[in-house]
Amino acid sequence: MKLTSCLLWLSLPAVASTLLLAVTEKITQDIAVVPFLWILPLGLYLLSFIICFDNPKWYKRPLFLTLFILAILGLIIARIIEEKNADIALIIGLYAFLLFGSCMVCHGELYALRPHPKYLTAYYLLIAAGGAIGGIFVSILAPLLFKTYVELHLAVLFAVILVVLTDRQYISGLRRKIAYIAALSAVGLAGIFLVGRRTTQNQRAIDHARNFFGVLTVWEDDWNNPLLHKRLLQHGTTFHGLQFQHPDKRHLPTAYYGFNSGIGLLIRSNSQHPPRRIGVIGLGVGTIAYYGRKGDVIRFYEINPAVERLARRYFTYLSDSQADIQIVLGDGRLSLEQESPQNFDILVLDAFSSDAVPVHLLTSQAMEIYLKHLKPDGVLAFHLSSVHLDLIQVVRKLAEHFRLHCLWLETYPDEQFGALSSDWLLLSPSKEPLENPLLQSAASPLPESAASIDLWTDDRIRLLQILKQSSLNRRI
Repeated sequence: MKLTSCLLWLSLPAVASTLLLAVTEKITQDIAVVPFLWILPLGLYLLSFIICFDNPKWYKRPLFLTLFILAILGLIIARIIEEKNADIALIIGLYAFLLFGSCMVCHGELYALRPHPKYLTAYYLLIAAGGAIGGIFVSILAPLLFKTYVELHLAVLFAVILVVLTDRQYISGLRRKIAYIAALSAVGLAGIFLVGRRTTQNQRAIDHARNFFGVLTVWEDDWNNPLLHKRLLQHGTTFHGLQFQHPDKRHLPTAYYGFNSGIGLLIRSNSQHPPRRIGVIGLGVGTIAYYGRKGDVIRFYEINPAVERLARRYFTYLSDSQADIQIVLGDGRLSLEQESPQNFDILVLDAFSSDAVPVHLLTSQAMEIYLKHLKPDGVLAFHLSSVHLDLIQVVRKLAEHFRLHCLWLETYPDEQFGALSSDWLLLSPSKEPLENPLLQSAASPLPESAASIDLWTDDRIRLLQILKQSSLNRRI
């Protein structure tokens, strides 16, 4: 039993399991954490195992190497069209194709390297160990070693290197293999480095933070132009807020929270009330704190501690606010569930997981918790800007179920004030707060009825019902 064979028995399943977890992590971070998006990659991974180990006739090396090359091209295409907000089904399909093509090659080569029966115990033990190593690398080591998301690209690079090492026909001789692998690694690592850097002439990354919840990046734009100089916080593919750095513009509420946004209009329409209590699930850079007046309490619920650290270090909305700012670290729904009624005048749902709101915040059980903390004439403000999911229909269904009044407010970009497009759906047990002239003048007609959408509960979520056919209509 050769050492090189043992290393390949260990490495091939390690790369395959890394690809499984990295692809799963990628699509769930950018869409939603739901069982369907866990099962699809796992099913493809197991299918490749079944095909390759069922019978040697199924794995045709030239065919699957061609598919592997096409899958790598698919990864490049997926990276490009993600920036253009293409159809999410296409993006998921490309990542699924990458996973299946890569795993077929890894498992096919692994089966081709099977030893004499007397070594099968070591063979299967190393396969199991390799799978565990891949899991440890993605879940534990990668967040500690890398500040950006590169493990998927590294796994693809290692898969290519292993294919070269197991190729007995096209590249022979140890020296030729080493030279070929060195050149391939240099090109691949350069590509991975470029993927992690999106710095342009007017944009540069000034900080990264990575943990269990994903990758956060603080960008600096137009630093050579004082009036346009700003900082932005990004999680995954979504910006979570921005702030101008010029003293005359630093105080402006921007992004999804500008003066004419749904939340900006709502808080301004509520300005005649006595000191207000405002709850916000999702901190971002703390832009909503701008609207706080002396005597107000603004209570933020934030699950990711790195968000608070970056918001306080690079942005000043929290420190500049006149309100009493409170930050509760932890899952917003669970935190509210454990608290006594807060009597909020306004409760804002703005918890993004990359692009989509975590689905457990949009169930009937979650709505019961929100209403417990809301005043009888209070307002729930849902920020529902999403590239891939039609979340407005989900919340409308909840409003119908709980007999709440609705108002839909759309915002369009305004570069001068740093405003981004956003969709806000306001709900209230009372009709009165939504009849304010400031809100009514900016309201949009509600979309068609949500009769065809199932009510979401903790036990039943139908994500496929609300997948947008195309994201090209995105206005963010």
